[in-house]
Amino acid sequence: MNPALAIDPPRRLKEYAPSPLELLMAVRREGFLGWMTNTWRQQGDLFRLRMGKQSLVLVAHPDHVRDINVTRREKYDKGESYDTLRELLLGNGIVTAIGEDWRRQRRLMAPFFTPRGVEKFYPIFLSDTQQLIERWRSHHQGSGRPVEMLDEMMLVTASVILHSVFSTESSEAVLRIKDALETLLSRVSEMQNPVKIPLWVPTPGNLKFRQAQKLSTGYIRELIARRRALPTEQWPDDLLTKLMTTKDEETGTLMAEQLLVDNGFTMFAAGHETTARTLSFLWYALSQNPEVERRLHAELDSVLGDAPPTISDLKKLPYTLQVVKEVLRLYPAAPMYARDAVADDELDGVHIPAGTRMLIFSYGTHRHPEFWDEPERFDPDRWLPEREAARHAYAYHPFAIGPRICLGNNFSLLETHVMTAMLARRFKLRLKPGHVPRIDMSGTLGSRNGLPMLIEAR
Repeated sequence: MNPALAIDPPRRLKEYAPSPLELLMAVRREGFLGWMTNTWRQQGDLFRLRMGKQSLVLVAHPDHVRDINVTRREKYDKGESYDTLRELLLGNGIVTAIGEDWRRQRRLMAPFFTPRGVEKFYPIFLSDTQQLIERWRSHHQGSGRPVEMLDEMMLVTASVILHSVFSTESSEAVLRIKDALETLLSRVSEMQNPVKIPLWVPTPGNLKFRQAQKLSTGYIRELIARRRALPTEQWPDDLLTKLMTTKDEETGTLMAEQLLVDNGFTMFAAGHETTARTLSFLWYALSQNPEVERRLHAELDSVLGDAPPTISDLKKLPYTLQVVKEVLRLYPAAPMYARDAVADDELDGVHIPAGTRMLIFSYGTHRHPEFWDEPERFDPDRWLPEREAARHAYAYHPFAIGPRICLGNNFSLLETHVMTAMLARRFKLRLKPGHVPRIDMSGTLGSRNGLPMLIEAR
């Protein structure tokens, strides 16, 4: 045999399989996210992790993030890893759809979420944030009583998304649907655990889940029916109307009724919870980094004065956006996300057979010491244009990346930029004295003991 024609066999994939007791003790000691982070640091950027019957390949290196999401994306999709989300929460909407079904939905919906397209919701961002400002001034400012920051941010982002998608005006409806969604999200997270109670068992938790599911989907179906009963010229100019009236350019068809429900719920679920978590950790990060807070306040004071920001003002607030980006790096709302291999592949000389569940660990990528100096330090200057341009293009992916990047990323970034500017211009937020957050994840990033914060006037 000609040695020049020899092909090196694929490398053996490194494997780590902790015992159930070892896993239980480590998670109890470090939290699941802490354990995953320490395991990645010990095992490396590409290895198989076995947890009981579950087997997955953890990926953290930017090159592998690129391969899975961009250069070899046809070999990966949202397969069995998303079955629980499909069944219990999002149906076959834009987040969980696959193949041609996903491409058709993306083709129809993408124009609504371009940077220019989301600017039409700017007045909603302003008015809902202003309502929060007034409530904080009248009920919380200087009271000495801490508020749970995630609850506060969930309330305002839920209001924004319900106004933007459904033109909902009722504050009672906002609270009702927000509470129902939080019940659903909590139950879906529990269903990811290896030991779980089937949904058909009539436990109090399962009954509460079914009630929340019925309320949420029923609410959206009722809105659709009510809108169809009106002449189309009376339909409000919101995202639901766009979904109901926009035809696919290739097929000439409108979105099917069930997909309207699935995508309406998807936009609400994905459009408010993750943004709320980003904002919650933003206030936490500012409270822990006084020099960053000082620079942020100085920029806001010099540009805005007492007026709310205009679209053109945001371009004069680059440091504010740098702060947002750094929060998304250190505290991504989704610290990891899955892709399923639908065909055999090879990553870094390692054979990846079809059917492999890939877990893309963005929380680790964002802390990778090869690509970030002092990765645990909160430093918005990482996002100066020249430093950002010099960095690996796939070392940062808080919204995923590639064709399946989160459709609402421009909406979320604009909303977060506006709310940060308006709230930080008027308030300082301080972590409750003596409180140490226990940062972990249960589906999304959070603090197991909350983020109680004091609201002070500036």
